[in-house]
Amino acid sequence: MRSTNEIRRSFLEYFGSQGHDVVQSAPLVPYNDPTLMFVNAGMVPFKNVFTGLESRDTPRATSSQKCVRAGGKHNDLDNVGYTARHHTFFEMLGNFSFGDYFKEQAITHAWTLLTKVWGLPPEKLLATVYHTDDEAFELWKKIAGLPEDRIIRIATKDNFWAMGDDGPCGPCSEIFYDHGAHIPGGPPGSPDEDGDRFIEIWNLVFMQFEQVGGEIVGNLPRPSIDTGMGLERVSAVLQGVHDNYDTDTFKALIAASESLTSVPAEGAQRASHRVIADHLRSTGFLLADGVLPSNEGRGYVLRRIMRRAMRHAHLLGATDPLMHRLVPALVAEMGQAYPELGRAQPLIEETLQREEIQFRRTLSNGLRLLDEATAEIADGGELPGETAFRLYDTYGFPYDLTEDALRSRAITVDRAGFDEAMARQKAAARAAWKGSGQAADSDVWFDFAEREGATEFTGYNAESAEGRVVALVRDGKEVRFAEAGDAVIVLTNQTPFYGESGGQVGDAGLITGAPGSSSGELRIAVEDTAKPLGRLHAMHGRVEAGTVTVGDTVLQTVDVERREAIRANHSATHLLHAALRGRLGDHVTQKGSLVAQDRLRFDFSHPKPLSAEDIAAIEAEVNAEIRHNEPVTTRLMSPDEAIEAGAMALFGEKYGDEVRVLSMGRLSGSRNYSVELCGGTHVDATGDIGVFRIVSESAVSSGVRRIEALTGEGARRWLVGREDALKNAAALLRTTPEDVEARVAALLEERRKLERELAEAKRAIALAGSGPASSAPADEDLGGVKFYGQVLEGLDPKELRGLLDQAKQRLGSGIAAIVAVNEGKASIAAAVTDDLVERISAVALVRAGVEALGGKGGGGRPDMAQGGGPDGSKGQEALAAVRKVIAG
Repeated sequence: MRSTNEIRRSFLEYFGSQGHDVVQSAPLVPYNDPTLMFVNAGMVPFKNVFTGLESRDTPRATSSQKCVRAGGKHNDLDNVGYTARHHTFFEMLGNFSFGDYFKEQAITHAWTLLTKVWGLPPEKLLATVYHTDDEAFELWKKIAGLPEDRIIRIATKDNFWAMGDDGPCGPCSEIFYDHGAHIPGGPPGSPDEDGDRFIEIWNLVFMQFEQVGGEIVGNLPRPSIDTGMGLERVSAVLQGVHDNYDTDTFKALIAASESLTSVPAEGAQRASHRVIADHLRSTGFLLADGVLPSNEGRGYVLRRIMRRAMRHAHLLGATDPLMHRLVPALVAEMGQAYPELGRAQPLIEETLQREEIQFRRTLSNGLRLLDEATAEIADGGELPGETAFRLYDTYGFPYDLTEDALRSRAITVDRAGFDEAMARQKAAARAAWKGSGQAADSDVWFDFAEREGATEFTGYNAESAEGRVVALVRDGKEVRFAEAGDAVIVLTNQTPFYGESGGQVGDAGLITGAPGSSSGELRIAVEDTAKPLGRLHAMHGRVEAGTVTVGDTVLQTVDVERREAIRANHSATHLLHAALRGRLGDHVTQKGSLVAQDRLRFDFSHPKPLSAEDIAAIEAEVNAEIRHNEPVTTRLMSPDEAIEAGAMALFGEKYGDEVRVLSMGRLSGSRNYSVELCGGTHVDATGDIGVFRIVSESAVSSGVRRIEALTGEGARRWLVGREDALKNAAALLRTTPEDVEARVAALLEERRKLERELAEAKRAIALAGSGPASSAPADEDLGGVKFYGQVLEGLDPKELRGLLDQAKQRLGSGIAAIVAVNEGKASIAAAVTDDLVERISAVALVRAGVEALGGKGGGGRPDMAQGGGPDGSKGQEALAAVRKVIAG
């Protein structure tokens, strides 16, 4: 018996030997198609190649593509577990020709692989063709030797494929396997075709036409091939079983479920084990590809899948969380082919365990209330929609879980009544919001959120993605289109652009027409992204070319260089916060932040300035964590669980039922260096920050300090600028950068020496006395009182008291007054010898001089006083005022 892993490998090896590039599976999130929630077919990653919008080095490819069908148009969720071939997760084997080989070689490859490589009996196979495709009909006769009664013409769209109303299209040829007459059912096209005897295992799509508006307008210049074969279906055939759940991979997962629950997969319990096995696969792969459970978009579908599996674990009697304990079995079965499962195993296990613990609380309460609500409803009856809504709104019991729980009693739910109750709640919420004092212009955002739902943010894992334009705002009003020159706000159903929140600035970048879309030469320069209502991502920009219309598919590309700088700065704030708490104490908490592309700003509680030693130690510690280059990990938790686990809640964030918990830096015990709640974008590893440099520390308000810092390229440029300034200073000082400090110290000492010498010279001039060779004035006699007065330019006011002491000694008995003039202002000081202080106060003399200088006041002691005024040109007038007081 061939294992599923061997079948996958042999398929890829066969087509690899036939000149096909073996291409790894693309992630389950299709960033090149906003109409799809998940990749649901093998050709999705090659869509743009088939339309000619992208090219490949080689014209052939083969892959085993991961696929999920659990939301939107392709939703198999409710059937999973109850049929033989419905799955939420499956693998699509495919071979592709991009304008290279066509029908004959595609059929040859298919027949060779099935009958010669895998050895399937030719008599067990039959083919269908589109009813007008005579070429394919004849090729099956020629290549496979199939009789005409086993080449069935099908006239329906089942055998004609189209990418959409516009684009490539063409007939299909499906290959069926006959499981035998013991199984009910007829061949395709017969009245009994819905039976399980004849199972489609491979679909060959012949892309040969181009259509516009749903009408074929001509032949493609380069016809192509797209095939898809479900690995699970062909594995069942090659392993000799009719049911996909009897193949080796599913049997191993079901056996693990049986072992952990001690319940055999028989009777009524069989479906529950199958649901668990299937949903374990889709859950594991979605988590590995970056989808996390949430209440919106892809995350909501993931949560639905998780909870459905957990509900069936509950039905099997599992009293403790089960799903996370099955992850090792999944990795053992599929981890070799998909290494991402092994890499993400801790995240998958932790997320499943946390979700199941939380869901079991909801489930216990909800099932009890549901039992009470249906006690009077007979089997086959209907649960009122109002009751289902009350379970959902009040107790968090999802609508689809209500349906699933009532399935065994054939009780349906009044969906119309549920929707009506939901609509009433939304109307009440809107009325409450309008009365809450919110700005009137925000009303437009509420309209969008109510109509379109929250924007799905894809930017944690991607910098570009396609999106469908759901709304446009110009001059504060909703519009249908915007043209070149218009300033416009764009909303899409999904976007990689981060909306400003939590201190992190919004993303900037470019919106263009998606490949193959009708938006043509569209180009919108996005300058900023806001986050109105906390759940919409509104891209503010200007249309530079073309026209954008609501409904257009657009390509959104984030400015990667700017985003990377923002991410580095944001992650650095987390390390800085931890370093501050470690150095200064646990009283440090964040009080605000700004995370931009060119800098970061972090406000924190602390009662006094940081010392130079503190700043140096904090900076060194952050850089040590950066150099250690530990991975940055993200987990989802409830806020209470996160805080209980030691996470710090960041200022400015609004937390809902779930939060993203960011861990970075080295482990200390069981805890990372930094663990915080944060919804922003971050580096993959601390080494991506590059380098961290604090450039300032200052006060914001009483008890709040602010650090501004740089990282990465910004820090490098800052350091280079400082080095250049040092080199320039060295050149001016005619020395080397290494000797600048010593040279400056020497110059300062020389300057101090010259200043001392100059001061001494000025004092000498002031005290030189009168005479033809002296500039100093002679002593005066004012009514028997000896007086010395002088105005000195450039004298430091600090020198006045020393000069006056010397003057008093020289006078013996008398009064001295000196005015020092500097930069237009003046200081005056007066000294009175001890024998005269009872007659004349130095304070009175100074106040008179200060008034003449245009100032007020002045003070000191009766024997020595000093003051100043703004008008240095009035020095002589000030001395005249002093003389007048002395003369009486």
